[in-house]
Amino acid sequence: MSEPIASAAPSTRPSTASTGPARARARLAAAASAIAGAVTDANAAATTPSRGDLPGSSLRRQILLALRRVGPASPDELSRDIGASRSGIVGQLRALEAAKLVTHRVVRHGVGRPRHVYDVTPDAQDLFPANYDGLAAGLVGAILDVGGEELLDAVFDARRRQLGIQLRGRIDDLGTSGSLEDRARVLAAHQDELGYLAEVVRGDDGALRVIERNCAIHRVAGPDSPACDAELALFSDVLGTTVVRETHIPSGDRCCTYRVDPAPA
Repeated sequence: MSEPIASAAPSTRPSTASTGPARARARLAAAASAIAGAVTDANAAATTPSRGDLPGSSLRRQILLALRRVGPASPDELSRDIGASRSGIVGQLRALEAAKLVTHRVVRHGVGRPRHVYDVTPDAQDLFPANYDGLAAGLVGAILDVGGEELLDAVFDARRRQLGIQLRGRIDDLGTSGSLEDRARVLAAHQDELGYLAEVVRGDDGALRVIERNCAIHRVAGPDSPACDAELALFSDVLGTTVVRETHIPSGDRCCTYRVDPAPA
């Protein structure tokens, strides 16, 4: 279960203003880095293809979970723990090893046949449960507790600048011939890669709109969230024109819609 967002109750800790500019900047940098890392990891986990989604994947998941819980094990031990046939276990272990999700080593104990012992690899980590939503939401609550809304706004503003640098690099690749619609499509492609199910449409009124049909940060977003405000500012910055948010998922709408007004002459 994801951690709830902590309330912005007044903190009894010393304010960042009383600790000096250097310490305040250090706290801000650490908080921004933590939020950025949590969101990046969450997106990576959400978009990593599951190599277990193949025939027999239910047994494969049981094998991976068993190896994660009890450590290295032989096919006979896995067969007993899971309650599946040894031949079925061996077949799935071979498939998992081919996918680089498990590895095995040979253990010799005196006379007799050697024992093959299997274990999960680091590549299997993305297939296990994660709680990045809870981490991100907890970090937002912690930042509010430490520095209040002012620090939280500063963190999301720093994140907006980081994303802006990335996006401008991609938009610059269009060259001088890139139109506003071309830039909007680059922006939408970037958001789509982050899990927002984004696209660009031109409405019956002729207006250009970026539509996000999923909120990839719903655990930290809200009707008046600084994360959403930072996103709106990011869109305006990288497109170089006025962007107006018309609909908003955290406010109860079906999607987030951003109208992109013509660039000033």
